[in-house]
Amino acid sequence: MCDTHRVVYDFQNVEGITQKELMRRTEQYDAVSFDLFDTLIMRQVLFPSDVFELVDDRLRQHGIVIEDFPARRMASEKELSGERAPKLTEIYSYMRSTYQLAEIEPEQLAMLEWEIDCGIVVPRKDVCRLLSNLTACGKKVYVVSDSYYNKEQIMGIMKKCGITQYTDVFVSCEYETGKTQMLFQKYKEETRAGQYLHIGDDAAADVEYAQKNGIDACRLYSGIDLLELVGYMGLWDYMGSLSDRIRIGMFLSHVFNSPFQFETGQRRIGVNTAYDIGYVFFAPMICDFVLWFRNRVEEYRLNNILFCARDGYLIKQLYDELCNSVSSLYFLTSRTAAIRSGMENEEDIRYVEEMKFSGSLSEQLEKRFGICVDGADDRVELLDYKEEILNRSAVCRKNYRIYIDKLELREEDAAFFDFVAKGTTQMYMGRLMPQHLKGIYFLRLDEEQMHGKNLDIVSFYSDLERNASAIFQDYYILETMLTAPMPSIREFDEKGNPVYGRETRKAGDIRCFQEAQEGIREYFREYLKLCPISGRKMDKKQDEVFLSMIHKVEVRDDDFLSLKVEDSFFNRMTDMADML
Repeated sequence: MCDTHRVVYDFQNVEGITQKELMRRTEQYDAVSFDLFDTLIMRQVLFPSDVFELVDDRLRQHGIVIEDFPARRMASEKELSGERAPKLTEIYSYMRSTYQLAEIEPEQLAMLEWEIDCGIVVPRKDVCRLLSNLTACGKKVYVVSDSYYNKEQIMGIMKKCGITQYTDVFVSCEYETGKTQMLFQKYKEETRAGQYLHIGDDAAADVEYAQKNGIDACRLYSGIDLLELVGYMGLWDYMGSLSDRIRIGMFLSHVFNSPFQFETGQRRIGVNTAYDIGYVFFAPMICDFVLWFRNRVEEYRLNNILFCARDGYLIKQLYDELCNSVSSLYFLTSRTAAIRSGMENEEDIRYVEEMKFSGSLSEQLEKRFGICVDGADDRVELLDYKEEILNRSAVCRKNYRIYIDKLELREEDAAFFDFVAKGTTQMYMGRLMPQHLKGIYFLRLDEEQMHGKNLDIVSFYSDLERNASAIFQDYYILETMLTAPMPSIREFDEKGNPVYGRETRKAGDIRCFQEAQEGIREYFREYLKLCPISGRKMDKKQDEVFLSMIHKVEVRDDDFLSLKVEDSFFNRMTDMADML
């Protein structure tokens, strides 16, 4: 009765085929054909029509503005597809004559669309592996696709996705007929095999019409099919912008890349590696934050950009990639280092004491202030050690300033990044540095408590947004995954060199969050490549849906599940599994 049970998305009520079952089924057939789009490959956008928005944006970048381009492009295809399967150049020729467009030639438009589409497709690896295995076994394997791209262009897309082992390709526009018309018949006439099997995602075109033409069929779910089968996983209300749909497309191409979600009895949706965890759950929110951070830096015209250790480790890397920055700094600091150097009076000591330490007084003196006391010392309150704390702080402050002087910062305002904080580190660093510090945080805590401290801080999450969101539930998990592979800074020596604390994390822990960070980095790069600058819109609610999925899918990485969420300043440790 004491066991906890999480709601986990699954496909227990869905009929589907496994890889082994499909491989066995193919043995009885002389020829096996595959659909291409959404079966062998998938786009990193939610809908095929999103490609038209990408084309429209690229045209606008080159000063070519075609009014209602996506709608006109869809309408032209629909008009020509009524009785036959047109080529893409024909669609654009019709569009040009119908809407009296003179800005660009149909052939140029067709080539542009193909190039953009080719750039956003990825292979569905398990299906492509099945195709390769069938070819290796000597089976005749074909690709049968409804497409306005010609055969050469289809083969180019397939090559980009690593699909090179097949017998032949049948494309609807080359025969001017689609699967729901005569394409399967043309395919059979030219191949003249005995028994046929067709594999595709469309219940009508790939299953019903294959069977009508005497071809056995097997349906594999597309990425969006799988998303629909689990109720859109909370994403239904967050598909409004192109940016939203690209991020959902990236999610689908990662989580539902494989249609074989039916391999286990429980059929749970899950992620296998720390890389996947970083890419799927954390990256969308971190991506939005870095873009927002860049905008704040530009808005306040800041040239000194300080990314505080350790939470600024990955954020700095992403910011530098975004801005090609060579001027941002990974600023060595921590709450402990700031406090050790910042104690100037009794009020400061009381401020620190209010942040309750989970441990004895002697442990607090050692961990927070670097002061070791005899176990027989009979003093019982932190203020009883006022003299030692202030004297020790004076030394730490002098050493810290040596480090700061070596940075040779500009004598102007500085951006001061902290991930989640109430401003303690910034407050004490402000006493050591001549620059005015403009705090740019992900999330600010205890703002009312810090009122009157004269701190200049803006945060990604405002008070109203924070109180209305579930971010409080998960920011500790985010912090744990964003950290640096080095131990926490405690203070500086007389030469201004950092003195690190003892490393409490195991090698497997460090390797785990580094893999998660690589997933975040790869997502960030892909998103910037896929989403045009004009289309990048922040959507925190969608970000929160992705983040909250970590509680609703099966996490299968044992190293991640065994992580400890550590807060050395408060002397607290929490199991990651308990956070989920």
